[in-house]
Amino acid sequence: MLAGLIVSHRVAGHPRIESLNMGTSSESAFGMALALGDLGKDRESSLANGYLYRFGQFALDSRKRTLSRADSPVPLTPKAFDVLLFLVQNPSRLVTKEELLQAVWGDTFVEEGNLTQYISHLRKALVDDSEDTRLIVTIARKGYQFTADVMVDEAADTAKQAAVQVSTAESSLADTQPALRGPADEAVPKAPKNWRKAAVVRASAVLLVVVCFASWRHFSGMTPPKSQKIMLAVLPFENLTGDPNKEYLADGLTEETISQLGRLNPEQLGVIARTSVMGYKHKDERLDQIGRDLSVQYVLENSLRESGNRIRLTAQLIQVKDQTHLWSQDYDYLAKDILNVQDDVAKAVAHEIRVRLTSQQQAELAQSHPVNPEAFDAYLQGYSFFQRSTDKDTDMAARYYERAIQLDPSYALAWAGLSRVRNWQANAGLIPSEEGHRRAREAVERALALNPNLADAHAQMGRIKQQVDFDWVGADASIHRAIALEPGDPEFVRLAASSAAILGRLDEALPLHRRAVDLDPLNANSWEQLGETKFFMGQLDEAAADVKKGLELSPDAWPGPSLLSEIHVMQGRPQDALPEIELVRHPFLRAYLYAMAYYALARKRESDSALRELIAKYHEGGAYQIAEVDAFRNQSDEAFEWLDRAYAQRDGGLIGTKVDPLLKSLRNDPRYAAFLKKLNLPT
Repeated sequence: MLAGLIVSHRVAGHPRIESLNMGTSSESAFGMALALGDLGKDRESSLANGYLYRFGQFALDSRKRTLSRADSPVPLTPKAFDVLLFLVQNPSRLVTKEELLQAVWGDTFVEEGNLTQYISHLRKALVDDSEDTRLIVTIARKGYQFTADVMVDEAADTAKQAAVQVSTAESSLADTQPALRGPADEAVPKAPKNWRKAAVVRASAVLLVVVCFASWRHFSGMTPPKSQKIMLAVLPFENLTGDPNKEYLADGLTEETISQLGRLNPEQLGVIARTSVMGYKHKDERLDQIGRDLSVQYVLENSLRESGNRIRLTAQLIQVKDQTHLWSQDYDYLAKDILNVQDDVAKAVAHEIRVRLTSQQQAELAQSHPVNPEAFDAYLQGYSFFQRSTDKDTDMAARYYERAIQLDPSYALAWAGLSRVRNWQANAGLIPSEEGHRRAREAVERALALNPNLADAHAQMGRIKQQVDFDWVGADASIHRAIALEPGDPEFVRLAASSAAILGRLDEALPLHRRAVDLDPLNANSWEQLGETKFFMGQLDEAAADVKKGLELSPDAWPGPSLLSEIHVMQGRPQDALPEIELVRHPFLRAYLYAMAYYALARKRESDSALRELIAKYHEGGAYQIAEVDAFRNQSDEAFEWLDRAYAQRDGGLIGTKVDPLLKSLRNDPRYAAFLKKLNLPT
């Protein structure tokens, strides 16, 4: 999360509109067109072709430019008619927004928000308010699909006169055009390459803050159903820069938008997590289907464009149930103006949040947290590489985080990111364990010294206290501090649930895991951890169902087949565990699981062989798993011997000692309570 990022920027509106002193924000471009009147004669529509299109009760005459329903006229403005005609001429396929804009307006510059207004107007004209039978369907971030069956006839001169020709004077929507957009290089002198890059990054960050709080205006007045919060999905930023190397920027802005909105009022507004929405990044999914998948009432669409040192961000807020366009804004920025409006932006944001947020939130957001734009860029690159979770990409993430810190040593978020990478590398054996954990601790301590209210740093300190220090109480406190700072982040919720489970508070862990699933419903890991907690609680059938749900979402989900095979063994169905074990990729885990499954099948010889392989090959990093196998085979002495080895190795598996059902045979042994005490776990 890019917490508390506020930097300078300036809204640069269209030059010709600015010359009329009508404001700089393009949010009101649609209204400006209404106020300015007809700026030019409508171009001759290239859509007319002399055909009569029939769909349902409607007839659309392309020559007379009329729409009728059961022989009664349906009034439309000229441009609304053109939009409908193009959709009707292209039924049952995705018509992109760019395609529609080009077909109806040609090369004339029109705000994307205007198009959505016309679509909303057409839905009302077509009485298109049923989700199941909708004629114009929104395809998220892409465009629209006309779903009706269309019949085409020659348009006759004797067509019923009841269908009234569309009048250019009708103006329930404006058909006048904003002034033409001039080339970017005419408006802005060419800047040095590095400055342009820094300006774009800086502008992106500020655009993000403005978009988050502008959209909040619309949520703050909404009253959710009783005992139900408003749920919102921020769809991945669409990278329309033409540069595939800018995907990291689009993804980083998606993450930050989610984070910013998630902080506003988590009691009223729930924001779906990044993992669940990123699955729609390269999909042409219907908006109503997204609403059902994520159980959200609202969707925020975003796109990012760049031309030279001009950047444009478009945000649109849509209500899922009827695909109503509630709000849209385009933000245009010139790099040369970015540093001139810091006070204006600060005042605008303060004005919005003064009545919407608590006084504490107002004070926190009023604080300026400027960041070096190149450091911000490096941080986003590091975050992007770390999300890929491969050894090579993790090393690249560390390099980018270190680059961000070199550029800005006070960048607390980059220090927290570096700590997480070093801890991951140490646990994965990519760097020496002791050195990696030491470097991870130093980095997170630096992050907390720079920003004591950084949720990411508190969460990372919690991980280190769990995995390295066995300081469960301290870890629990750090994680709950992160939750208090960012209650809408499902990763922190999952950490809190795991922390509660480690301490044996399973009744507390279960609702936390369910909350994480609500915030991140398409994240396989959310379902896996929910299933694991139910496994600890002995709810084996439900645990298996949750793990299977996670595997449906991602066949490679961890722990996936491994956990499912353990559940089957504990269910008394070891035969069903065998095909799951075959799907486990790591030979270490296969040997561990076969040792238990074969023992449960009374195939002791094969169990002994698997256990010998486990000890011979993996005694260095698998001591805890060897102890689990011995405990399952009722070999208590051997189990405690391997638990002691695991303690000496600081084995990460020890965090589950108190609740692990595979250690059940040890719980009445006095050595078990003594070992829990050694781990600082409550007995």
